[in-house]
Amino acid sequence: MSKLLIRPEKGKQGRVIQVTPQSAGWTYVGFDLYRLQPGDTVSAETGEREVCLVFVTGRGTIHAAGTDLGSLGERMSPFEGKPWAVYAPQSLDWSVTAETDLELAVCSAPGLGSGLAARVINPGDIGQETRGKGTNMRHVTNILPEGQPADSLLVVEVITPGGHTSSYPPHKHDQDNLPAESYLEEIYYHRLNPPQGFAFQRVYTDDRSLDEAMAVEDGDVVLVPKGYHPCAACHGYDLYYLNVMAGPKRTWKFHNAAEHEWLMKA
Repeated sequence: MSKLLIRPEKGKQGRVIQVTPQSAGWTYVGFDLYRLQPGDTVSAETGEREVCLVFVTGRGTIHAAGTDLGSLGERMSPFEGKPWAVYAPQSLDWSVTAETDLELAVCSAPGLGSGLAARVINPGDIGQETRGKGTNMRHVTNILPEGQPADSLLVVEVITPGGHTSSYPPHKHDQDNLPAESYLEEIYYHRLNPPQGFAFQRVYTDDRSLDEAMAVEDGDVVLVPKGYHPCAACHGYDLYYLNVMAGPKRTWKFHNAAEHEWLMKA
């Protein structure tokens, strides 16, 4: 199996995925995924990092810095509507108690001491857009985009209909070369509908020193340390993914693969 592909342990509850900068061999992005049953609680301190808690599915009550932020979450599938989320800056404790079966993503990156406050990101705050045309059309939900306050994190959801491609034409963001391109590490957390399906993702560089093609299944995580990273959803199975990005500068400037640039005008 590719070293870039991480699979959860089937049937496990609690934390089923953990990616740290140390385990990924990079600097910025961290990602934990929790699967909780009603009454289960998860808690942590942000320390020197900021986090974005995304209620992928289910509902739970959340406390941050001793403040009750209420009962959040409403969708029971990531393919139905917008998520609820919470932004929590560094040096803050938080806890979530599940009210229903709950899938909670904890996205993290370095905090920069900017003094931001914890806040709830409700579905009404979240913008959506459709990108691409034809079989390259996909639906994007901007949970924590560049225009919203954070120190390092960028968080977005994408739904790619069955038979379509996304993160395509292939693009990369692995050079700290602004304004042309920004350096951003990235994680893809994948879900399939129906869940028995599979999709494909390729991660590769121009010189092919990195070139991995992976069949991704429901619940898999793919690491993108560098290079291009297109996805393809198979016929009959819609593909959801949660993207987490961070780097030295909080901006998304990407470079398209030159040989496929013509697709932007086709």
